[in-house]
Amino acid sequence: MNTLVLNVDRDDDFGRKTKIKSPIIGLNNNLEAANRLGEADPEDSDLNAIFYAISTYKSLIDQNKNAKIATICGHMNVGLKSDQILSEQLEYVIKETNAENVILVTDGAEDEYILPIIQSRIKITSIQRVSVKQSRELEDTYYRIIKILDDEKVQKQFLLPIALVLIVWAFFVLLNMAASGFGAILFTLGAYLLIRVFRWERNLAIIWNEIKSGLLTGRLSIYTFILAAVILVANVILAFYTVTNTTFSSDVELLPLLLFIINMIWGIVIAGLIVIFGRVIDIYVKDKRKPWGYWLAPFSILAFGFISYAIFRSLYDALINWPVKFDITPFYTLGFTGYTFTGIMIALIGAVSNHYLKEIHSLEEKKQEIKKNKKLV
Repeated sequence: MNTLVLNVDRDDDFGRKTKIKSPIIGLNNNLEAANRLGEADPEDSDLNAIFYAISTYKSLIDQNKNAKIATICGHMNVGLKSDQILSEQLEYVIKETNAENVILVTDGAEDEYILPIIQSRIKITSIQRVSVKQSRELEDTYYRIIKILDDEKVQKQFLLPIALVLIVWAFFVLLNMAASGFGAILFTLGAYLLIRVFRWERNLAIIWNEIKSGLLTGRLSIYTFILAAVILVANVILAFYTVTNTTFSSDVELLPLLLFIINMIWGIVIAGLIVIFGRVIDIYVKDKRKPWGYWLAPFSILAFGFISYAIFRSLYDALINWPVKFDITPFYTLGFTGYTFTGIMIALIGAVSNHYLKEIHSLEEKKQEIKKNKKLV
């Protein structure tokens, strides 16, 4: 019975450091490989493994047993590519040596991932783990940690938030705004946890895929969406700047918030109209459909802008002298009445016109169905 003493180098240290091509078959070839690796990197753990394999081989020969020795090497990118190379080399070695069983020699936990590959091709009679005595547990722990970190779920749950924190912190440090960086980090982590809790990952992935496909196909809605996002960000900055540079005559904590909302309203309206415009053009030009479903949207956004501005502006003016006085007169001014009336009229026009358009659209669909049915008959 031919016994093969097989040394495994999964990450191809022999190939990278000694330029020796694998598989390495025979005692003399393995001795030469061991010596060259010892000269190149005396601290490499594969050096211990190959000498252990040589010692095991000589021990079998002294016992008058039929034995062969070989070293197979994978690839520095440990994983699928490495294991495919090892599988091919193993089959070649078995064929060349006519081995019937294997004594496997490894230098740690990583090489033992190929055990199923070897067991599927030849019987393993013994496994010899070789490492520096003080480092075996450390090495096994290291490879277990690496294996865990390779898990996609672990990367998303633990590495992703750490990466986000580091990126946000580095960005604010580069802008010499380290003090604001802590708040930005808390905001980033809060947004990440909110997405995880409500399981919005799939929705975000869909949005991201839509953006990529839109950029590749030239959809206008992608560019209008980006423009709207820029407008919103700029509007937030301007609103915040306005609030921080305004001196309030009252100590009411609600006043800065109201002023911020007032300065945000028209930015939100403009951004919303731009997004709807891009979407309507895409539906009409790209998809060759009539965008009746978006008819009511601009009316609703404009109505929201006029009515909300009237309410928040008047409430802000009413609270300026609080707690000395709550002035209700801003709600009776021409401005409040005009903005509110305009918003209501826009909403009413949108609702009525949308109702008639739906009826026209439904009639057209019925006519088309009748025509199709006549053609089929």
